[in-house]
Amino acid sequence: MSSDTLAKVPAAPDIPERADALRIVPQRRFGQWTAAVLVLALLGLAVDSVLRNRAFQWDVVAEYFTSDSVLRGLWLTLWLTAVVMVLGFALGTLLAAFRLSANPVLRTVSWGYVWLFRSIPILVQLLLWFNIGALYPELFGVKTVNLLGPVEVAVVGLTLHEAAYAAEVVRGGILSVDRGQIEAAQALGLSRWRRWRRIVLPQAMRSIVPPAGNMLIGTLKGTSIVSVIAVNDLLFSAQLIYHRTYQVIPLLMVATLWYTVVTSVLGVGQYYVEKHYARGSERAR
Repeated sequence: MSSDTLAKVPAAPDIPERADALRIVPQRRFGQWTAAVLVLALLGLAVDSVLRNRAFQWDVVAEYFTSDSVLRGLWLTLWLTAVVMVLGFALGTLLAAFRLSANPVLRTVSWGYVWLFRSIPILVQLLLWFNIGALYPELFGVKTVNLLGPVEVAVVGLTLHEAAYAAEVVRGGILSVDRGQIEAAQALGLSRWRRWRRIVLPQAMRSIVPPAGNMLIGTLKGTSIVSVIAVNDLLFSAQLIYHRTYQVIPLLMVATLWYTVVTSVLGVGQYYVEKHYARGSERAR
């Protein structure tokens, strides 16, 4: 290239030597800040109204929050939740296996069970089981009038209801596992039990745990419905007290606070269980 050609090449623009010469000004989002301030102001007013409203009677709430009758009701609520979840998921897993079976009879029975128990409201189911003696006075020579007490009725009714939802949760988790991995395990000669234990279940749990955790919290709160059949759970214990003292609002707040505490603890546990089963996936990063 000749010197004349070089002379015609335009000179490069001067590049600022200082890094702060080109400042990037962030976009001002006045709408978002205004909305945030408005929400915080409304939240503060709501909290202030709850704390300053004498109708809540916070001194009465503190008095009964750890009372013996309330703690006994809380214990029964926790026990009922644990039993129903264990039995419900055991039956639900069996129903999911039926639904995934090649046997058309088992598939139909599983589908029919899920359809039926998801269609009937849980309150109706509990009342039907509570009055089972009116439908079948005797079963296999045993009188059913006093066969099931209120607690047993609650366990049976809630378990059968929970199993219908657990079956769909388990079935969805199993179907989320890539079929190619199961076929690869079969090609390696792994037994059926080892395929389920080492390949299917660890991956299925990633899809099962989130809805199962929500079901656990829902079951905890749903146990309050057993108060209609005189099961002495947390809500029924609070009701017994305010029927005697006529302090309805503070006793309902006692039950509300206990439900909030327990669901918060369960939510934290669900987070760590999900994190455990999400190891190695993009969600865990």
